[in-house]
Amino acid sequence: MFAFIVRRIAQAIIVMLVISFIGFAIKQSFGDPIREITGVTVSVAERTKLRNELGLNDPFLVQFGRFMKGAVHGDIGRSFFYKKSALDVILTKAPATLELVFCSAIIIVLFSIPLGIYSAIKPRSILSRIIMSGSTLGVSIPVFLTAILMIYIFSVELHWLPSYGRGETINLGGWRTGLLTLDGLKHLIMPSIALSSIMLPLFIRLIRSEMMEVLQNDYIKYAWAKGLTPRRVWIVHAFKNTLLPVITVGGVQLGTMIAFTILTETVFQWQGMGFMFIEAVERGDAPLMVAYLVVVGFIFVIVNTLVDVIYGLVNPQVRITGQK
Repeated sequence: MFAFIVRRIAQAIIVMLVISFIGFAIKQSFGDPIREITGVTVSVAERTKLRNELGLNDPFLVQFGRFMKGAVHGDIGRSFFYKKSALDVILTKAPATLELVFCSAIIIVLFSIPLGIYSAIKPRSILSRIIMSGSTLGVSIPVFLTAILMIYIFSVELHWLPSYGRGETINLGGWRTGLLTLDGLKHLIMPSIALSSIMLPLFIRLIRSEMMEVLQNDYIKYAWAKGLTPRRVWIVHAFKNTLLPVITVGGVQLGTMIAFTILTETVFQWQGMGFMFIEAVERGDAPLMVAYLVVVGFIFVIVNTLVDVIYGLVNPQVRITGQK
């Protein structure tokens, strides 16, 4: 198991190096940082001097090595617009995005498991057909369209929920959260549902298909022959063995949800990392864009590595296969 974990960590480091290299290459080809720093009124001689002082005339690999050295110490660039560390800006916006992803994940878990199990147990019932038809429709509708429809119905027409922003937040040791205020929770409802709308149908269909396959196995038939209660057969024996692929896909999709927040946060003007990235693109803030790509890539790598390790602990066959 130790060798399995070491291999996964080594792979994660390689992936992060590739992500950092691509991000730095984008930064190098995205405009002139000297112009962004000084403006257009500075003379050519002063720009050249500043370029030499910042090492921008050094070879690409030398600059990349300097970038990686700074990244190891938490320095992945300085935002042109905010005039401070890009990582500090991202950490300031991160609580809003993480709260949105967390609430969306709760919605997915609460609804996908019972609906997926029911659809697998009674695949020919009317309710199951409605669930599967709804999941097909849910996969087909883009996140931004779901968000716009919800704003129109619940904010414009019914006036039930606020249409933009985070609402009232409180500061808990530097972490600004809206989960502890009524206004913050009202502002969180529609963005969370909109973000979960693209993943919820996928998990319903995944749980249904995996559980229907498990229910055909011999040990399930043996459990029925022993006279076990239906609930014990379905939950303890069937659903428990359905979790392995669900955990794997769930880990990957958790990182994907962070990327999908760009659309959701833009529609709802949610002041998170995704909305910050769109603003950085509009302003041409290359260091902040690269920092966002590196941080999101880092989250992807960490989540996938943890999922691989958990999967290896749960299923020893994964470790054995990886050694071949």
